[in-house]
Amino acid sequence: MSFKYLSQKVAQAIDEELMSAAGGFSVDQLMELAGLSVAQAVQKSFDKKKYSRVLVCIGPGNNGGDGLVAARHLYHFGYKPSLYYPKKPKKELYERLLTQCHNLDLQVFESDFKTHLEKSDVIIDALFGFSFHGDPRDPFKDVVEAFEKTDRPIVSVDIPSGWDVEQGPTDKVKFQPQVLVSLTAPKLCANHFKGQRHFIGGRFVPPSVAQKFEFEVPTYPGAEQVVEV
Repeated sequence: MSFKYLSQKVAQAIDEELMSAAGGFSVDQLMELAGLSVAQAVQKSFDKKKYSRVLVCIGPGNNGGDGLVAARHLYHFGYKPSLYYPKKPKKELYERLLTQCHNLDLQVFESDFKTHLEKSDVIIDALFGFSFHGDPRDPFKDVVEAFEKTDRPIVSVDIPSGWDVEQGPTDKVKFQPQVLVSLTAPKLCANHFKGQRHFIGGRFVPPSVAQKFEFEVPTYPGAEQVVEV
């Protein structure tokens, strides 16, 4: 199963279209649908009896918001998620998503990442999305460096954090996640993905938007929120 891969410019334009007056979506809705997709991809990839401890690495933007939502759903799926969240933005949206996690008594860590990494079974990489460019900086530089060395399976949300959204791995960031969850449609960097499972998630794109931007929406079976490529 093959799909058109999106450039950074087109991916940004699609998001803007979805959240425009014509598209009608709010950022909250898109995060909720994206996070649910990520949680379902984890459920399909890792048995909760063996991989119950999921450490969700949360970045400061929308990719991090997707991770907060995924953590909440994973809790309700029967996993034991915790959050590594060293840089919390002072925005009402993210504060509400974090409150929802606090209400489930999820542990939230702000430092000593490697210790929490070693106590986890699966890592969700929700640091940076397709708008990221440049090199990872503190406090996320050490996290990405640990991704390069760990033997824990990593699930990356939309793109592996630190990769170039179009060119893929860089001289400084080469780690390969075991699972990639592309949101809306794969980005160009997914051509360089060599992991085990690649999902497309986000069952929300109207046919008119897909037609306008000339990409294909997969057929999601039943009530599934992800489809494996």
